[in-house]
Amino acid sequence: MMRLSIKSAQFYSYHGVKAEEQVLGGKYEVDLDLFYDATQAIVNDDVKYAINYEEAFYCIEEVIGGDEGYNLVETIANEILQMAMEKFPNLEKATVRVRKMSVPIRRVVNYIEAEQTITRKN
Repeated sequence: MMRLSIKSAQFYSYHGVKAEEQVLGGKYEVDLDLFYDATQAIVNDDVKYAINYEEAFYCIEEVIGGDEGYNLVETIANEILQMAMEKFPNLEKATVRVRKMSVPIRRVVNYIEAEQTITRKN
């Protein structure tokens, strides 16, 4: 099984529970690990058999950068995974990590992160 990874994709977006987050926005980072059988892609050296990372990036961008605002990073993570599973029929397993870099709390923290893994049921 091949793992194709997108690491630290950065976005500025308007998600969060607090009204200020939805108006002012904040910085987010996303990692996406995609697992699939890449045998045909490798043998043929052809992207039509592979999971195209540009299209995978589009899944992230569509959810986190889209017009719909979400309250929870957990929801963002789940929506990215659902879109990836729909888009790539050969995707067997995927893990996403969504990091909110601007955390509006009275504490010192680098970021908060939601991680979810989903596996295709045959």
